[in-house]
Amino acid sequence: MRTAGRHFLQIPGPSPVPDRILRAIDMPTIDHRGPAFADVGRRSLDGMKSIFKTESHVFIYPSSGTGAWEAALVNSTSPGDRVLMYETGHFATLWQALALRIGLKPEFIEGDWRGGAEADRIEQRLREDKNHNIKAVCVVHNETSTGSVTPVLEVRKAIDAAGHPALLMVDTISGLAAIDYRHDEWGVDVAVSGSQKGLMLPPGIAFNAVSEKAMKVSKTAVMPRSYWSWEDMVAPNEKGYFPYTPATNMLYGLNEAIDMLHEEGLDAVFARHGRHGEATRHAVRTWGLEVLCSRQGQESGVLTAVMVPEGHSADAFRATTLKNFDLSLGNGLSKVADKVFRIGHLGDFNDLTLMATLSGVEMGLAKSGVPHKNGGAQAAMEHLLQTSSASNGAA
Repeated sequence: MRTAGRHFLQIPGPSPVPDRILRAIDMPTIDHRGPAFADVGRRSLDGMKSIFKTESHVFIYPSSGTGAWEAALVNSTSPGDRVLMYETGHFATLWQALALRIGLKPEFIEGDWRGGAEADRIEQRLREDKNHNIKAVCVVHNETSTGSVTPVLEVRKAIDAAGHPALLMVDTISGLAAIDYRHDEWGVDVAVSGSQKGLMLPPGIAFNAVSEKAMKVSKTAVMPRSYWSWEDMVAPNEKGYFPYTPATNMLYGLNEAIDMLHEEGLDAVFARHGRHGEATRHAVRTWGLEVLCSRQGQESGVLTAVMVPEGHSADAFRATTLKNFDLSLGNGLSKVADKVFRIGHLGDFNDLTLMATLSGVEMGLAKSGVPHKNGGAQAAMEHLLQTSSASNGAA
């Protein structure tokens, strides 16, 4: 049976794809070795430098973000190398598992899943590593499973304070183009991202932004690599081409997405996401529920993870909400499975989209019998009204 109206895809990615990007992708596929493609490729490569805020290399892969995780590690490490990672949530844990599988020795600083990586704990461990056996520090910028943000600049300062030469690697798969990220200014060596979050594209392409220091390290690293090789990318990329068949039509969409982000202005994009995160947290607390991220100032503008009361099922609530209101919300992952639901407020998203989403959540809470207080959506609306002039109506 057909359901009238739009489906509300409010998971924390893939985010809904705007019509402009869909139309851009809907172009005839062209010869990826021909002269016309060079302009498409160069626009994508140069444009992504402006999004990462880097003057160094950006490499684009036809893959998911998981592939870019692997690319970051295999290009810059050797078998048996130690890497220091921080348990901020499910995706940090998956990156750690990938490192283990490819022959690295990851050290995992245990976290409580309620905030970002703590720079002082990273600094302490690096100070203990007198022989500099740790080759990289890997953190997740925006932990999509928990709605927590790591202060990346603080991590950079911690590495420097310890006087340690380790590379800084950052997963900004769900952070890039949604919350502030500054590759060069923050001294990041390798950043990992994907197309399906703040960039507003379908899944299918992923990125590494790479510092000159990391490029130099890659020349002596001996981890086996072929498909992911940075070195193979450099020469073709200079002319707008790739060493193998790229995701040609996705690059059309990527160029449109980059244009859209700059038309709005990156600072305005970040402010919009931050404001919607604040409004969502107003709603959650008015409902009498708890936000999973408990560290003030580290809450995400990309998503909000909400804890359900003990004895109630987050997945049952999500199923009821989907069935009755055609609203998809993110599920809890691994340690917080069935304990939280995640509200995505990222990408091509405005005040009315947020109000519809939060109204659907509030009706879903009532329909599924989750204990809560009414008025969360109203509280969010009041916050949006109070802050609309500050945002110049951009959101």
